[in-house]
Amino acid sequence: MRITTEVGTIELVNEPVYSFGSADNVRGYLFTKNLATQSIHGILLNGEPVAVLGCDGSGSVVHEHSAVYTNGFLYVAVGNCVVCIQLNPFAFKWSVQADTATCFGVYFEGHRRALISHGELEIARLSESGEVLWSASGADIFTEGISLLPECVEAVDFNGNVYRFNYENGQQST
Repeated sequence: MRITTEVGTIELVNEPVYSFGSADNVRGYLFTKNLATQSIHGILLNGEPVAVLGCDGSGSVVHEHSAVYTNGFLYVAVGNCVVCIQLNPFAFKWSVQADTATCFGVYFEGHRRALISHGELEIARLSESGEVLWSASGADIFTEGISLLPECVEAVDFNGNVYRFNYENGQQST
C-alpha cells in the first residue's frame, strides 16, 4: 500500500518473518514497536525503512485500507490495534486496541474529523489522541464491508445484516 503525502511516499508492507531484536532481518528499521508478533507491518518513507509494528489479534495483512494519513499523522491498522505515528519529525504517538479480534482497516471522514476502525467484531470511533470514543458490535462479524456515508458509518456483517452507526455516539440509526 502506498500513500503520497507532503512528507514523501509512505509504503506499508507485510513483514511476516520479521523477528524483533534480531540482526538477521531483511530490513533494519529505525523504530520498532513490539506490542505482540501475530501481525507485523513495516513502514517505509521514500523507500527507507522507518518503523516496524507488531500487534496481537488475528493475523492481518496490508491492503488499501490498512492505513490512512491525515494532518501529518499516519494511522495504521495492525492486528487488533490502531497505531498513530508522526513521520516528520518521527514520533510514535499511541497505540490502542480497537477490536477484540482484528482491525480490518482504518478510515478518516474529514467533515466530522472521524477516525473509524473497521474491526472484525467492533466498529469504533477513535479520537486523534487515541481514545476509543465509542465501539459498537453486531450479530456477526463485519466481513462484508464498511462505508462512511454522510450521516453514518454503514457496516455489513457476515449474514448480510446492515448496521448504520451514528458518527457522534455509535448508536444505531435507521
